[in-house]
Formats: sequence, C-alpha cells, structure tokens
Amino acid sequence: MGVNLTPIICKRIIKLDDLEGRTLAVDANNVLYQFLALIRTPDGSPLKSRDGRITSHLAGLLYRSTRLISNYNMNLVFVFDGKPPRHKEREIEKRRQVRRRAEEEWREALKAGDYARAFSKAVMTSRLTREMIEDAKRLLSLLGIPYVQAPSEGEAQAAYMAIKGDVWASSSRDYDSLLFGTPRLVRYLTISGKEFLPSLGVSRPLEPELITLGELLFHHGITRRQLVDIAILIGTDFNRGVRGIGPKKALDLIRRYGCIEKLPEIIRRRVPENYGEVREIFLRPDVNTNYEIKYGYLKREELYEFLCEELDFSRDRVGRVIDRMLSHYRRMSQSQLERWIP
Repeated sequence: MGVNLTPIICKRIIKLDDLEGRTLAVDANNVLYQFLALIRTPDGSPLKSRDGRITSHLAGLLYRSTRLISNYNMNLVFVFDGKPPRHKEREIEKRRQVRRRAEEEWREALKAGDYARAFSKAVMTSRLTREMIEDAKRLLSLLGIPYVQAPSEGEAQAAYMAIKGDVWASSSRDYDSLLFGTPRLVRYLTISGKEFLPSLGVSRPLEPELITLGELLFHHGITRRQLVDIAILIGTDFNRGVRGIGPKKALDLIRRYGCIEKLPEIIRRRVPENYGEVREIFLRPDVNTNYEIKYGYLKREELYEFLCEELDFSRDRVGRVIDRMLSHYRRMSQSQLERWIP
C-alpha cells in the first residue's frame, strides 16, 4: 500500500513521450499486482491456461510493457521484491484479511448474478505466488528485458539504482521510493490512461506523474530524514501511524520540532516504539550492490513454446509482439551505431 503522501506531494504531469530514451527501474511486484487485478474476465476471474496456470500478469508484461518499450523507446528494468522486513508482517496479514473478505464477497456477487460487483471485488483478491514470479522472470528473459532481484524491498533496490545513476528514475505507484531516496519517481506509467477504483466500481483518468525528490524537499524546507519521520507519523507498511495525524499535520510537526525525538511528549509517546528501526529501513535499506543491468536477446522459438504451447496464448498475438520487439531492437542497434559514425 505504501505511505499516503498525496496531500503534500509536488508533482509534474508529463506525457509518455517525455520519457523517450529514459531508463526506468520498475517496481515489478507492484506492476504485476496491477496486471493481476485488472486483466480479468467479465466475472472477475483471472486469465488462465487450460491447465489452470494464471496468466493475467504475463499478459500485462507481454502486451503492455512491450508497447511502452517499443512505442515510446523506453528502457525498462524490472526489480523484484526479496524477503520483506519483519516489520512488514502486520501489513502483510492485513492484506491477507482484505483478500479473504473480498473473495467471499466476490463469490456472493457471482451467485447473485451481479457481475459488476463481482468484478469490483475480484480485483482485490490477487495473490502473486512464487511460481507466477518465476514465470514473469522467464518471460522477461525470453524477451531480452533485464530484471534485478532485490534482497528485500524492490523499491529500495530501484531507488539505489537511481541514486547510482544506472537508471534515470524509479517507477511505482507507491511513494515509498522517495523515502528510500530515489532522485526521481515516475507514477502511473500506463498506456490506458485510466485506473479502476474497486470500492466505487468506476474508472478515473490517469496521467503519468514525475516527482523530483530534491524539489519536494526544497519546497517544504525539509530533509529526506525528516520526510521519513513524517511518513512514520502518518503510518507506513512497517508501522502504525499516530491516530489523528495526517500528512499535513505531520509535515507541520516535523518542520516545527525537527524530528520525532523532539516532539512534545504528549505526541511522542503515541509514536510506535520501533520508529527508530523503521527509520533505518528507509535510510539504510538492504540492497544488492552487485546487480547487473544486461539486455539479452529475444528468443523467438522459446517464446512460442513457453507462451503458446505451455500457456495457450494466441500465436498471432505473440507473433505481433515479437515483431514489435525485434523492430525496437533493430532501431536501438542502428541508433547505437550512428553514435560512432562521424
């Protein structure tokens, strides 16, 4: 879910064309959950192969991500989550409860023949299993698209890669990347231009957003460490927030007192005791410093075998994606060649 910084965020609306030639570290688990949630049949069931393997997330990677790469000349590097910090156990259990409740309501809606309600509940039932993640990595490898395995939080790894300058920005719908220190965050990297809101059963328009950490901190006159303290007061995936304190009030408090330790006792004693450990998760995250961003080669026959023979994808549609990516790689090669021609 991430931390709710929306009321104090400074953002710039951009076009996908503005990202041409940029390399983005994509929060893979975040985007796969989006594909699992929205790429479904009318009754809310996920797409599956004949033997029951879920393929909604693969359809998203195959059709949507390759269009971003090909049509807008972006370089995407997918970053996968590793083992979550132990502080995240409460949030993980809360998500499980939400899924269980949504599954019950989905079945009830199906029995009643209310397919609109069924779909709105189904989008909240997504589970990303180890097998599904391995299928996603396999697909990326066959397409020649690089990925990095994080030891813990994928957003922390993506932020580290952006800080090092190996990617231009992190891409995620959550704001946590800013707390981990990414210089730039791109949100809503979508072609459809809309987002389904399951609680309302409607869609809303979306436009890509660019948030620059330096501009955000300068605008509010705070440091990144203070931004982390603000997030802790609001509540993160690793701690409960202080009841009655939202983003604007948290900002005012930290700007006035400087840090959590200097807050008035009446407020500080309501801050979770583990706030120092949570602060360290964001300021000194566990990351892989020996990663490699390596573009591979598209493997046509292996893609057909994996997607069409194993998972029942349309051979014609897979062929169009292959042609699209081959054309993109040829353009890349020509562009790289031209750089060396006087």
